[in-house]
Amino acid sequence: MKKEQILKQFSQGFDCSQVVLAYLSEKHNLTNQQTARKMSACFGGGMWGGNVCGAVTGAYMTLGLKYGHSTPGAAQEKQQAIGKIVQFNTLFEEKHGSTLCRKIVGYKFPEDMEQILASGLLTTRCPQIVADAIEAAEKCIIE
Repeated sequence: MKKEQILKQFSQGFDCSQVVLAYLSEKHNLTNQQTARKMSACFGGGMWGGNVCGAVTGAYMTLGLKYGHSTPGAAQEKQQAIGKIVQFNTLFEEKHGSTLCRKIVGYKFPEDMEQILASGLLTTRCPQIVADAIEAAEKCIIE
């Protein structure tokens, strides 16, 4: 997904988690965009607490939809999903050093929101983080 497409979705009010999950869900026929966006609506800004990055949680939800288990005793599927999350974390952390929003962007949420907006991170750094999360998730899906 290109930076311009990501910025357009940000300008429409969607958060990084929504952009990642909606894009990957549609591309890999996992669920529709409306459901994906609703499902991931509360995860931006590391759940608005600087915790796990919204782009990362969007990728986790994608991998869960693709590989997650939904029946009791599905140990093989569970292990496969865990393996995909570990693989994703490795790929993502190689580029960003962490999966935590506050560590990646260097600010606290929501306390530093005014500084985050003033710094332009949402239009410079965050689109790249979203693109990197999509790329890492796609590698996990393909392999």
